[in-house]
Amino acid sequence: MPRNIRKPSPLNPQQLEELALAYVARFATTRAKLEAYLARKLRERGWDAALEPDAAGLAARFAEAGYVDDAAFARMKADSLLRRGYGARRVGEALRAAGVEEAIRAEAAPARSGALGAALALARRRKFGPWGAAPLDRARREKQIAAMLRAGHPLDMARRMVEAASPEEAEAWVESAAGDETCD
Repeated sequence: MPRNIRKPSPLNPQQLEELALAYVARFATTRAKLEAYLARKLRERGWDAALEPDAAGLAARFAEAGYVDDAAFARMKADSLLRRGYGARRVGEALRAAGVEEAIRAEAAPARSGALGAALALARRRKFGPWGAAPLDRARREKQIAAMLRAGHPLDMARRMVEAASPEEAEAWVESAAGDETCD
């Protein structure tokens, strides 16, 4: 026997604003993500007002009011991903997917020291290279390098981290190479 599923009533301007406010109160978000959320809600529930809905205008108004801050979101997301061991490329991809503009992504991009620290954190956490228990054979070494590449680290950095003779050597390389300001 099919259940009678009650379709939610169409949204009006006040309900749309309440949905937006509840969303930004609950989630750290970007202007683009808020706009996409509101557009999805409008598709799901419909619109019950004479004027056309303006999800983009509401998202812009929330950004002007400070409820949504793309730059703060980008810094927070980049720092979080770096602490988890993701590289600069993966950070950039995550910010692009969140709808952060190119200029803000460039500001939030990690410096070389941050990218090196992230590579070191990933190698420690996943027990790559010198942090592993057994000596590396070729296949295992290649798998570890591939995992670091998928995490967004450049090939030379991944190789250097996995092929380090000891944890101390890897840490010393990170400290010495952190002086370069460009991130590969």
